[in-house]
Amino acid sequence: MADFGHELWFGAFLTPDAAGRHRLERQAVLAEDLGLDILGIQDHPYQPSFLDTWTLLSVLAARTSRIRLFPDVINLPLRPPAVLARSAASLDLLSGGRIELGLGSGAFPGGVTAMGGPRRTPAESVEALEEAIEVMRALWTPGDGVRLDGRHYRLDGAQPGPFPAHPIGLWIGSYKRRMLELTGRLGDGWVPSSGYAAPSELAGMSAIIDAAAERAGREPADVRRVYNISGRFSGLAGGGFLDGPPPVWAEQLTELTLLYGMSVFVLASNDERSLATFAEEVVPAVRDAVTRERPSPTPAAEPVPAAPPAVMATAGRGSVGVLDEATRPRSVKRDINALPPAKRANGQRLVLIHDHLRQELTQIRDALEQVADGQGDAASLRSMINQLTMRQNYWTLGTFCASYCRLLTTHHTIEDEHMFPMLTGAEPSLAPVVQRLEQEHEVIAGVLTGLDVALVAMIEDPEKLDGVRLQVDLLADALLSHLGYEEEELVEPLARLDLDI
Repeated sequence: MADFGHELWFGAFLTPDAAGRHRLERQAVLAEDLGLDILGIQDHPYQPSFLDTWTLLSVLAARTSRIRLFPDVINLPLRPPAVLARSAASLDLLSGGRIELGLGSGAFPGGVTAMGGPRRTPAESVEALEEAIEVMRALWTPGDGVRLDGRHYRLDGAQPGPFPAHPIGLWIGSYKRRMLELTGRLGDGWVPSSGYAAPSELAGMSAIIDAAAERAGREPADVRRVYNISGRFSGLAGGGFLDGPPPVWAEQLTELTLLYGMSVFVLASNDERSLATFAEEVVPAVRDAVTRERPSPTPAAEPVPAAPPAVMATAGRGSVGVLDEATRPRSVKRDINALPPAKRANGQRLVLIHDHLRQELTQIRDALEQVADGQGDAASLRSMINQLTMRQNYWTLGTFCASYCRLLTTHHTIEDEHMFPMLTGAEPSLAPVVQRLEQEHEVIAGVLTGLDVALVAMIEDPEKLDGVRLQVDLLADALLSHLGYEEEELVEPLARLDLDI
């Protein structure tokens, strides 16, 4: 186990007691005023004395402006994942990108069935959660209607959208091996609670997550560690975990960060004095201690991607280009109109996929110009909240571009690992074209890296907007050229060979 270097977040875990609804609003505002980073709300829809968690999160999002919010964790058997995906994306848009999503398989089956929910075995619950993750991520990814035929959940042509303002983290509440392995394979975060997973148990659980992540081709650091904690501030040390004065709390939480990679600590307490002590005395001490122990970052030059043969090293306003179009190999052309309509339609699926990428690129360029003009409305920034401040506009553009980069990278990976091998296997003469397309994917990946660097620099210094504009120009020039070349060379073979892409 080790520290993964994640940014530290500290928060409050609030009980959605209907009788304390006014207190909940007051404590949410207090948590933000105290500088805490996140609010967690437990979700037990079968509990008649509790407010509905999603309704409460919406109200608290409206009462605050900075603090993040998440269901800690959502009761999936009573929340259809397709509806949940739209709800989470909607609230993320309305709150300016402040929503994360804790997911649970349903810890109290009696309460679930009492509300008309399904009764599942432990194995079925894990299987259903995995299907739900696929449903939600599919509906957050631009594209055609989604069709999924799972054992527990299915989609029959559901259109994706709305798309969240930032990549929503799927944080999984898990304790047993199968759920921990699912967390390592698919989760963006892990959410245990100290009442069910004591600090002494974290190492063993984390090892299962880490191993599952590595088997899935991921890094253990891809899974953020979120710990729900409870304790008591007292004058005497040595009382156990989080039982003592603030310095004892700070020492114990620092150890959990440095030894076990925990980076989000959410305190369960309805006592406002304890919340203030946590925020004002424990949090700064943990931040300082972790900063001292973490290795100092070594200044490095901005990454310059290696240039395969497809690169022309030309870049500048008015003269932008990274792909050498003149040296592209070409295949023998056949008339696609000679094929039956059904086969022609199969080839056109590639164009439809590319059209989504072109549309997204146009939206990025529109958003960039609105930021340059000091404006930002919901329509141009993927239906985000109206009348953002300039600082929020820059942040929004950054997350918007980051989401697009991830989508584009996924698209290219699917082509490299699935579509291209099928093509060359069915028609070996296409090998030079496919090899060149793969090289161009690497070039575009380098441009995406440059865009990410430029976005980071712009967020730190808004005067560096021109650096983002240059990288977007490079991306547009390379991507549009690449997509056109790919369609010219591959649409007819895909149609004629009737390959499933």
